[in-house]
Amino acid sequence: MIERILPAEAVAEESLGSPPPAAGDFLHPEEAAVVARAVPKRKEEFAAVRACARAALGRLGFPPVPLVPNRRGAPQWPSGVVGSMTHCDGYRAAVVARSGALASVGIDAEPNGPLPDGVLDVVSLPGERARIRSLTALRPGVHWDRLLFSAKESVFKTWYPLTGQELDFEEAELDFEEAEPDAGPGAGTFSARLLVPGPVVGGVRLGGFTGRWAVGSGFVLTAIALPAAVPAPVTVPDPRGEPPAPVSGSAASPA
Repeated sequence: MIERILPAEAVAEESLGSPPPAAGDFLHPEEAAVVARAVPKRKEEFAAVRACARAALGRLGFPPVPLVPNRRGAPQWPSGVVGSMTHCDGYRAAVVARSGALASVGIDAEPNGPLPDGVLDVVSLPGERARIRSLTALRPGVHWDRLLFSAKESVFKTWYPLTGQELDFEEAELDFEEAEPDAGPGAGTFSARLLVPGPVVGGVRLGGFTGRWAVGSGFVLTAIALPAAVPAPVTVPDPRGEPPAPVSGSAASPA
């Protein structure tokens, strides 16, 4: 499912259903130490998503290696690789790419159900909540509050490897676009406008990211894949007659 919202440069592996109880037996010692005191379910998910990641790395020609999280929980990928992992009940996925092709990538999966009470107010801005209400009235089969949360997770997972800094939920404003004509009713694009100075990629300071979303099999999926070579800023004439100003705009990778 996740591959449909990723570009050709990205390699993805996913699995559905419950991970096998013995999944934790296949952890590297360094990984096992991270979850040594975790409950069995946490260990199984931790191991199962790393099995996806190692399979994806293998398709890029990399040998199996430990994938230990850093202090923020982000996996530490081999040199020359960018990647992202996600898991929720019944689903897990990992995506990797060579760093010469993509500068960063972020994916997230969530159950296609409503957020718990009170969470939307914490993770969204007033304008986003207004758009969520409108989208819910138009297309009630998608839990747009959960999709917003997932997209913000993908934004953070894209942002963090480029900056090494935290990004609060209210520091990026998201909007969802209509579904692409050939993508069916359960897919589309989204844009994220950064409300803080964005990362510099290829000499260009980014004003935001764009990504893609899909809904299916009981899950909402979001992905951002940021090209390593970002287009140069374009010059937009000012209708007031002022000198034209360069605009970096959003950068990402619709497939």
